[in-house]
Amino acid sequence: MTDDLPFWKTKSLDNMNEVEWESLCDGCARCCLNKLEDWDTSEIVWTNVACTLLNDQSCRCNDYANRQKKVSDCVQLTPNEVRELSWLPATCAYRLISENHDLYWWHPLISGDPETVHQAGISARSRTVSEDGMEPEEYEDYIVSWPGETYEDKNQQTK
Repeated sequence: MTDDLPFWKTKSLDNMNEVEWESLCDGCARCCLNKLEDWDTSEIVWTNVACTLLNDQSCRCNDYANRQKKVSDCVQLTPNEVRELSWLPATCAYRLISENHDLYWWHPLISGDPETVHQAGISARSRTVSEDGMEPEEYEDYIVSWPGETYEDKNQQTK
């Protein structure tokens, strides 16, 4: 019976191989955006300020293999990181699987099409500005809301 189920329904994040793990990325690129945290409340706010390595059109890293050497604060997602990070969007497949939820219809593993994440309006495609030449203090000028960034938004993504 479990042979008929996709790997993300039968394996924990800890038990996935590298190909399975990487295929969970839906290509939204929202993990490559700078977020701001209120020191007093720990509230996370999102910006549309993208990492210097993000390709705004493909929503992929321009140098994925060397990203951590080139960007000192790049976070490599691991099962432990997924469980600890408060800023992963509620729509993130890693977070969904970690919390025993299913993937959304627009996820490429469900739809079979890497474009559906963009068509559904979940991705950051064509909606970012580069951090290049920008001071971190300027990020506050680029605060935005993204669909599905909170659990309240999450239910809207199933429609």
